[in-house]
Amino acid sequence: MDSLPNSTVKRFKHAALTRPDLGEFGRHEVAILGAPCGDIQALVARLLPLLAPQLRVAYVDADHAAGDAAEESSAVPAGPAPYIADNGLSAELVDKITHRQLNLTRALDRFTQPELLAHESVVLVNGNHFRARQQVVIVDPRKPLDKKLDRLTDVRLILLAEGQADLPAVLAEHLSAAPLPPVLRLAETQKIATFLRQWYQLAVPVLRGLVLAGGRSERMQTDKGALQYHDLDQRQHTAALLAEFCPDVRVSVRPDQSADLPAGLQPLSDTFLGLGPLGGILSAFQADPNAAWLVLACDLPFLTRDTLEHLVSNRQPARMATSFKSPWDEFPEPLVSIWEPRSYGQLLRFLSLGYSCPRKALINSDIELLAPPVPEELRNVNTPEERAAATQELEQRR
Repeated sequence: MDSLPNSTVKRFKHAALTRPDLGEFGRHEVAILGAPCGDIQALVARLLPLLAPQLRVAYVDADHAAGDAAEESSAVPAGPAPYIADNGLSAELVDKITHRQLNLTRALDRFTQPELLAHESVVLVNGNHFRARQQVVIVDPRKPLDKKLDRLTDVRLILLAEGQADLPAVLAEHLSAAPLPPVLRLAETQKIATFLRQWYQLAVPVLRGLVLAGGRSERMQTDKGALQYHDLDQRQHTAALLAEFCPDVRVSVRPDQSADLPAGLQPLSDTFLGLGPLGGILSAFQADPNAAWLVLACDLPFLTRDTLEHLVSNRQPARMATSFKSPWDEFPEPLVSIWEPRSYGQLLRFLSLGYSCPRKALINSDIELLAPPVPEELRNVNTPEERAAATQELEQRR
């Protein structure tokens, strides 16, 4: 058969990947602009004690002492010490005892900035120098807004400086196409903090469910997901548990397993192969990097709705994950966990360092660690002997 002419063949240079929903600096970022930089810094300083520790907050600003050059820089927050460039070093990591400082001689591109701030739940940005996809506008006659209207793309809050009673006509006209955002006074710090917490809460990612059923079950010598301890097999039973809390539930399987799933289950084929549970979690994030994933292994026949409800109701979206503490070794249990979107990059980072253990990523990350209400429910079943004992115990309970 003759090949099709090149003109009729649609060629794709890059894979069609779903990209994380990130701004210039992070997933949840807001620029504060319209007042002198000192007033913006003072506002951030007043807000921080009211936002932490519930939220991890980063602040992006320019090094005002360095002059005009710093205002054009994308460094966070200041340029490197002069002696670094003099000595030819490209980077310097300094342990300042109370914090760590990384000085770089190279400019930070728009891909590096959100990577460096990936552990932060909220990024507050000095909008006089840098852009962010959402904004808080301060109305202050000392900083007219008429030359910064192009930065006001999604205004969420307006703050009136002392002595300011009305919105400038130029700002009112610029915002006339949409409902006017809330208006507070700059001195109302508590109300501003409450607004930011609510703003963050409204942007909490949707929770999707993932049943990990792509293992080879070598110790069990038969597919653990197909075993039946309840009215349904474990893939169906676990998916039904997740469906009470998640609008969408997928079953993580190897590509050759998809056709064997029971009717009604939605397969999610592994795209990261040979990595065990990590491969299933990464494949879920590749499919939807903007969702949080409630992950359950398929070999947990004792797990109940009450324990899942405890996990979901105590979810902390500002952390990388919410996990139960294992009753056997007190480490996080990665296969009964809610993985937030920013854990995607963290898991890939550990993979790039040669680690395929999702538990290691949890241990070394900012997570919410919960005590399980019924520790025995986290017991998994891996061998024929454990299966026989679990079946007998569940029959006795019934």
